[in-house]
Amino acid sequence: MADWTEAEREVWAMGPFDGGIPGFVRRVRRVLDVSQRGLAARLGVSQSVVARWETGRTSPRSCVLLRMLRMARLVVTVRDEASGETVAPMRADGARTRGGSRFPAHTDLRVKGWWMPRHLRTWTSVEAHQWAQRSREARDPAIGYRTSPYVKRIERFLLGTPDDHPALHQLVAEMQHLDECREERRRAARARHSARPR
Repeated sequence: MADWTEAEREVWAMGPFDGGIPGFVRRVRRVLDVSQRGLAARLGVSQSVVARWETGRTSPRSCVLLRMLRMARLVVTVRDEASGETVAPMRADGARTRGGSRFPAHTDLRVKGWWMPRHLRTWTSVEAHQWAQRSREARDPAIGYRTSPYVKRIERFLLGTPDDHPALHQLVAEMQHLDECREERRRAARARHSARPR
């Protein structure tokens, strides 16, 4: 250290720096106790590819990085920068559209009733009732979300911000609970109506 410049001394005093992706690649090699050539053989890539990862000229794809970390029995955790809390990935069994695709990740899903064709949704016909009964038996609720940022902000203020999309069975349970509440209100209204003097 005697022949170091003032700038070199300052950098040394700051302590170790985060190595980023190149540092993780080197950490995996250290844990596995393998050379660049040894890690390359395990991953099925060339030694020069591992060298480029370690120097930061290129980066491994995320699936390759996760595979390397699993080989070294290391687990990646993601933390919220502000709170320091661990953030989990979104669930894989979240509710899906009727076509099988996922709902947009930034939306908050809500049940809107039992599913029926669009042209019957505002009707009170026998056909609409039959469709609702059919979807109730099939446990197939109508799922929706708000697209307006303003309305979404109000809903989140009143109801809170959900961490994730609920699974289909959770939405079915919510719809069944709403049905029970509605039926309870009807029973109470009938009881009040029959108790009135005539």
